[in-house]
Amino acid sequence: MSIGVCYFPEHWPDEDWERDVVAMADAGLDYVRMAEFSWGVLEPERGSFEFEWLDRALDLIDDRGMQAVLCTPTAAPPRWLVDERPEILQQERDGTVREAGSRRHYCFNSPAYREETERVVRKLAERYADDSRVAGWQTDNEYGCHGTAYCYCDDCADAFGEWVSDRFEDAADLNEAWGTTFWSQQYDSLSDVDVPRPTPAQDHPALALAFARFTSDAILDYNRLQTEILREHGAPFVTHNFMHLYPAIDLHEASADLDFLSWDSYPTGHVQEGEGEASADELRAGDPDLLSLNHDLYRSVGGAPFWVMEQQPGDVNWPPHSPQPGEGAMRLWAHQAVAHGADSVVYFRWRRCLEGQEQYHAGLRKADGSPDRGYDDATEAAEEFKTLTDLDLPEAPVAILHDYETLWALDGREHAPDFDYWTLLGAFYDALRARGVAVDVVSPEDDLAYDAVIAPALYTASEETADRLEEFVREGGQLLLGPRSGVADEYNKLRSAQPGPLADLVGATVEGFETVPPELPRSVESEDGDRYPIRIWAEWLARDEAAAEYIYTGEDVTGGRPAVVSNPVGDGQATYAGLWPEPDLADELVGSMLERAGIDHTERFPDGVRVSVRDGHVWLCNFTSEPVDVVLDDGEWVLGGPRVEPFDVAVAETNRLSGLSLD
Repeated sequence: MSIGVCYFPEHWPDEDWERDVVAMADAGLDYVRMAEFSWGVLEPERGSFEFEWLDRALDLIDDRGMQAVLCTPTAAPPRWLVDERPEILQQERDGTVREAGSRRHYCFNSPAYREETERVVRKLAERYADDSRVAGWQTDNEYGCHGTAYCYCDDCADAFGEWVSDRFEDAADLNEAWGTTFWSQQYDSLSDVDVPRPTPAQDHPALALAFARFTSDAILDYNRLQTEILREHGAPFVTHNFMHLYPAIDLHEASADLDFLSWDSYPTGHVQEGEGEASADELRAGDPDLLSLNHDLYRSVGGAPFWVMEQQPGDVNWPPHSPQPGEGAMRLWAHQAVAHGADSVVYFRWRRCLEGQEQYHAGLRKADGSPDRGYDDATEAAEEFKTLTDLDLPEAPVAILHDYETLWALDGREHAPDFDYWTLLGAFYDALRARGVAVDVVSPEDDLAYDAVIAPALYTASEETADRLEEFVREGGQLLLGPRSGVADEYNKLRSAQPGPLADLVGATVEGFETVPPELPRSVESEDGDRYPIRIWAEWLARDEAAAEYIYTGEDVTGGRPAVVSNPVGDGQATYAGLWPEPDLADELVGSMLERAGIDHTERFPDGVRVSVRDGHVWLCNFTSEPVDVVLDDGEWVLGGPRVEPFDVAVAETNRLSGLSLD
């Protein structure tokens, strides 16, 4: 477990560098990440590379026993390159060119930019890829940030046309698969297929899904261009810093080209991006489940320890509001990441910058170089991690199936203003985490070697996926399926009956559905008479072999109809919940599943207090402004103790999760 920091020596006078690096070493930092936006400094004019400044910075870092993580600088092409080759610039859907003046203004499909990328990455790799001062590499920076995943320029139109032509024999084949007779949208030739353009109504669902697949493929192909060059020259590792629950890139595919995945964690910012208002505690420390969902996603998809390549160090400049984090929150975030499988946490950045768009983004040190609030947190975490070495990855008994095809297919077809894929997934995930259960977030195509599996939504579930899930259940697995599963085929056309290929497994079909606005409250009732409110989405089911677990209340169109059904198959059980559960119902559904599967879990912890398990160690993380008293029946505390202060963490060695409770 290690701590690092992002540093931009090119932003500071040469005489500051040694002081900064000495202070990094004194803080116990291991890694210094550099050079990600430095193309204009590395190559101030075409063909004239200046490496002396970077060599000096690397020497200073090496002399203090640290290593660098170098980044390829392609996220910020310099102005001279834009002037020479303006065809590299992105275009918005209406043709507006995204000009130079910030970052991420290049097109992934531009042959010109791919040529320039290969040139600069190769130059850096030849000089530094196997340099002992360099621990490894990060490609580019935050692919797709600022809404730049999707580009609609002529290069993208040409590339998309080729992508489509590789998948269909002719226009008749495409028209049949996509269903283009609706509104007379037939293509006369494959060459007529274009990127989505401004149009009065929604894009055709098949076109939208195809363009989403193409965009992910294009970004991954661009990343592969860089990783292959770096590996050719002996790079020790190659990663990329992805973003918070970013939807446009299939991470399952991305992991094949990277040694491990990284992501950028800004807890008080992320909590302001989601549904609803953030609480006071969340504005100080973030939502622990939202953060750990990212941690579990990047660990599970990569199948290896991940890195937090940018960790919030204090106040930040980009969310709607920027409250100061709670005392100790920056240390708490580092511990939570490690508890979920991180090997390194790298704070962004070392010093608050005096120039450019991020002047109001804190660093571990103030602009004058003196310590800021996050510095002591990072230093303390670095010291504590020295005692938490060589930990195996968390072993999760439960998997949540995360499917980019479902995410893309539902985009624009939510059918309810509040229907959000990640929020629905989070409803089930939060219920697991409230019980302390470790979770892997995996693809439907991954090995299902778990005691229980939850699929919050499998909109485009295939016959193959249905067969794999049936085998899982038949062999003793517990499966919990959420709504809008098995709805559409691979081209985003509705199936005539739903949940499509999953119907035999769940023993029921969807008879009808409605969206549930706040003005039209709905609830369901269990066999024991317990009632739970629901919102956003409601399906009522026609049972075949399944038993009704919950029915809709009331005397209107849904009253008395099954909402949740269960179906024993072989040695296991499939449960289909055709609704969007509120927290209490989600807890009941998940809790029942954990009991049937015999999975060790805690009592239901309150929001903001979470338990995480890694290799015989249990972290109790308090994201609230009130102290928490903990009872540990079996084990011993190795960090902190039974009273966990606000925005603090305690770590115990124990092998029994259910022996941990709140006093």
